[in-house]
Amino acid sequence: MKIVVFHGSPRQGNTYKATEIFTDELSKRGDVQFTEFFFPKALPEFCTGCQLCMSIGSEACPHSAALAPVLAELLSSDAIVLTTPHYGACSMSGGMKNLLDHLDFLTLNVFPEAALFEKKAFIITTGAGSTAAIKPIKKYLINWGINRVYSCGIRMFTDKWGKMPASRQAKSEKRLRKAADKFYCAKKKRPYISAVFMYYMSRFILKKYAGEDTNPYKYWAKKGYFKKRPF
Repeated sequence: MKIVVFHGSPRQGNTYKATEIFTDELSKRGDVQFTEFFFPKALPEFCTGCQLCMSIGSEACPHSAALAPVLAELLSSDAIVLTTPHYGACSMSGGMKNLLDHLDFLTLNVFPEAALFEKKAFIITTGAGSTAAIKPIKKYLINWGINRVYSCGIRMFTDKWGKMPASRQAKSEKRLRKAADKFYCAKKKRPYISAVFMYYMSRFILKKYAGEDTNPYKYWAKKGYFKKRPF
């Protein structure tokens, strides 16, 4: 299994520790290869909102040189792991948000990739607001067409993993290892109802309002998405 890991923070702290436990357990289950990216280092420029990726394609992004290897690994992987501490008002890190903003052209109504519909993803967060941080990331992934999104949020109630009571550390590790086992064994399922709805809505909007001269319309036509669902 080939897994790409997107780290939403360069700091190898609590979330990194949780991810190490998770990936260690995955490695015990079989032949697993990991490719890691740390953000913002791997994508240092913020998305400018120019929407060139939406109207032309990812190659038009002003940061395409940095984005291209990230996208290539994403599409060639069997599964995705996204990690982030909770920041600010119980949300994801800026590095993770910047990554997802740069990849927003993958959403169903623009340039969806059929390969993504075959993939599963796992989100790991740490901190008091970990559950809230998971929700927006999951929404992005479902809008891409990811088949299933799993997650584990560790509420630590302290600033360092090692400061947690030994019993809580053991409990958190057990949760992560159990989740890794479940994730490794997870098979492809029917797509999310929301993704199916978004596909039909996107097909309707592109046909009725986008126009045949637009790149998203041409892309859908070339891929055959107007006649056959990509999942």
